[in-house]
Amino acid sequence: MIGHLRGTLLRKSPQEVILDVAGVGYRLQIPVSTFYRLGEPGGEVRLLVHTHVREDALALFGFLTATEQTLFEQLISVAGVGPKVALNVLSGIEGPDLMEALRGGDLARLVRIPGVGKKTAERLVVELRDKMRGLGSTAETAAAAAPSGPKDDLVSALVNLGYSRPEAERGAERTLREDGAGRFEDLLRRALQHLSGRPSG
Repeated sequence: MIGHLRGTLLRKSPQEVILDVAGVGYRLQIPVSTFYRLGEPGGEVRLLVHTHVREDALALFGFLTATEQTLFEQLISVAGVGPKVALNVLSGIEGPDLMEALRGGDLARLVRIPGVGKKTAERLVVELRDKMRGLGSTAETAAAAAPSGPKDDLVSALVNLGYSRPEAERGAERTLREDGAGRFEDLLRRALQHLSGRPSG
């Protein structure tokens, strides 16, 4: 199983990256929390990897921190939560906030995440609450700047993450109205914070 990759970042999007490792291009699915900390294509990237094997497919999931990877693996251990839902969860809420919501049984916070309904939120709390008590957060470093994106790019990224187009447009408009001069990754993070009800700053 692949557990770690180091190589040149060829391409990135909010949901996946392609990493060149010794001439081989690896496609890894990633959460937004990893995306907005990545540098520019052409730079070196180190990713922790979860290899997900099914009868008909093998998929790689990449993470910049051990906390992200651990949370992902804890999430997919819950009945009814597959890798796609787990990535949505990590993309819709920061790791420390997720751990806090699970420890505190904050169902209202969890159901605001795209793809997470009440029953799924209840299962997450029941199965992971105790496990979160022993899980600490990992210090994460800021990424190199990335070019700012227009409203259409921001809306597209939010829609791909599971928000409806009206929600995505509202989030993008509010973010750009407040400060549209930042990096695309920062704009996306702030838009996600607005849509999830988490104070930005």
